[in-house]
Amino acid sequence: MSTGTVASHRRSLWESTKYVARRAITMEIGIWQSLYRFVFRRPRVPAGAVGFTYHRQVWTILMIFIGLSAFEIPIIDLIVHRWPVVRIAFLALGIWGLTWMIGLALGFITRPHAVGPEGIRVRNGAETDVPLPWDDVESVSLAKQSDEAKAPRVTVDDEGRRTLWMRMQNETNIEVALERTRQIRLPSGTETVDVVRFWVDEPKDFLAEVRKHI
Repeated sequence: MSTGTVASHRRSLWESTKYVARRAITMEIGIWQSLYRFVFRRPRVPAGAVGFTYHRQVWTILMIFIGLSAFEIPIIDLIVHRWPVVRIAFLALGIWGLTWMIGLALGFITRPHAVGPEGIRVRNGAETDVPLPWDDVESVSLAKQSDEAKAPRVTVDDEGRRTLWMRMQNETNIEVALERTRQIRLPSGTETVDVVRFWVDEPKDFLAEVRKHI
């Protein structure tokens, strides 16, 4: 392997490590912010806007994981109670894991989609917040679609339109066509898109609110 190839591999590995670390820190901050917003009843909805949930399809799964996380704490504690140091370490890890799962679930509640005077905000928990100003919105329509698991996050159709898919359980039901191609920042990087598709629990109410602004 040449020196240049080794250096390139090291840079790639370093960039990947930085990305994972940055993503982990961002998620951790988001988890605690979600807990704070829920406790103090401060959902992240812009002034004058209306929030719309999108977590109904995954809520049961999240509750199962939270229940399992809570159940395993006393079980593991019973197994390792003879070793104080190990017991404390596992207890701390278990409590952190349970808190993390609760914060993850609350991220969906405290950061709903929003429709207001400034435009639409499309959310996915604490990580993703996509602002779509009304000047950039061409149309908003009901368009339900189910996709296969692990379908691409961004697709390109025969006309060259790039669509960002923000699925819940592999489904979307709202399509926002943009007036012009624009760049959108996501946790994985910046994407250039022409259409944004996502899931809303109450799509008819969402569209009724949209009609008040466009």
